[in-house]
Amino acid sequence: MPPLGVIFALGAVLAQRILNINLRQPSHISVLCVAPDLREMVFVIQSQRNSFHVRQAEERRADLLKQVHDLTEVRVKSPLQLVWHGKRHRERYNVLKLTFDEWFLGKPLHDEESTIIHHYAFAENPSIFKYPDFAAAWALSMPLVVRLANKVRDEPLKSDFTIDLKHEIALYIWDGGNGPHLTAVPELCTEPEGSPNAQYCATTLRKDPPLCEEPVKKEDIFVAVKTCRKFHSERVPVIKKTWEKDALFLEYYSDHAEPSIPTINLGVPNTERGHCGKTFAILQRFLSSAVPDTKWLVIVDDDTLISLPRLRVLLSCYDPSAPVCLGERYGYGLSQGGYSYITGGGGMVFSREAVVRLLNSGCKCYSNDAPDDMVLGMCLNALGLPITHSPLFHQARPEDYSKDLLAHQVPISFHKHWNLDPVAVFNKWLRDDWRTNTSDEHNEKSKTEL
Repeated sequence: MPPLGVIFALGAVLAQRILNINLRQPSHISVLCVAPDLREMVFVIQSQRNSFHVRQAEERRADLLKQVHDLTEVRVKSPLQLVWHGKRHRERYNVLKLTFDEWFLGKPLHDEESTIIHHYAFAENPSIFKYPDFAAAWALSMPLVVRLANKVRDEPLKSDFTIDLKHEIALYIWDGGNGPHLTAVPELCTEPEGSPNAQYCATTLRKDPPLCEEPVKKEDIFVAVKTCRKFHSERVPVIKKTWEKDALFLEYYSDHAEPSIPTINLGVPNTERGHCGKTFAILQRFLSSAVPDTKWLVIVDDDTLISLPRLRVLLSCYDPSAPVCLGERYGYGLSQGGYSYITGGGGMVFSREAVVRLLNSGCKCYSNDAPDDMVLGMCLNALGLPITHSPLFHQARPEDYSKDLLAHQVPISFHKHWNLDPVAVFNKWLRDDWRTNTSDEHNEKSKTEL
């Protein structure tokens, strides 16, 4: 194999023209102009084990191969070059400059304020650190890939938890200032496919999430809300004002039975954290005759805000007869043979088959206050069942995420009521089905990554 110059990593839902980076969009930021011998480029399609995502990745692979075929028929002779836009002249570098230097390229995101999902990094000035929007694709030069591969081999990763991979990868590459910062490439975009703003984009997003089939029916979803007595008057009313009406089958599980809500006492004492005992009791109840026989189980906290109509659209892409475990995926000890898990605050979604396999495995909590999401992750890992990640579920509040990231999402959930009006948050971000939203601005910008 000849030496490789650049590796591109891209999601399976990017639209066309990934190879056709154009230079005519004015910008004051440096960009990488790619018109190379394609043997110097490697494309890595980031996908997942679930059959829906496998199909998405195969479609993207076929599209890329077609583009390669089309490009090789009309050979482009200009070399790789770095062009600084916004100046009176262009400084050109030959291919060796990019071949021997370390480059980390992408569409930059930044935090407006320090956030828990990034471990409050750069607390004094969080906007100074840039990390890539994976939805736009990102790229590494081969010298950087080689150095990082050696580093991963020789030095154990320092963090036990993997929360936001794109931010953590950028930190790992930056290496406290010893490695490169992310270089912004304007042609790596998250504009909707076919929009005027996407004229010079190499990557775009589909305007709408793929509707694989008709949205899952209301009667196919059972929603379990975990609560406790002290939050009956504070958090439960928020659910009733916002998203409860979108659930046909919903039960509140608490340490105290209160008929006015109503809540159900599962016989598990309330714990300040963890809630593993309560969650496993919910799983057992879901398979019993006490609740309707549905295809999907959704478990949320009492401070989770969720759009069930959007979830029904998303679930149309998944097979309920398969063991599907869906939500925002975190990781623990992944570099030492650890496991992934669905973080509970954003909502955990299970097919009936997944619940059956979990309980039949004999897996259980080691204590009532064990972290339920992590225990479930250990169980699923032991069973060899994959966690399917969706970035549309959010463990934290909208303000804990980059504005540019949320701008191209149609979110399904957020979590926590800290220092905000949860009803206002729901009305702004989650109210109404995304297909019938009356805001022209929202419709124009709405697109998603699955």
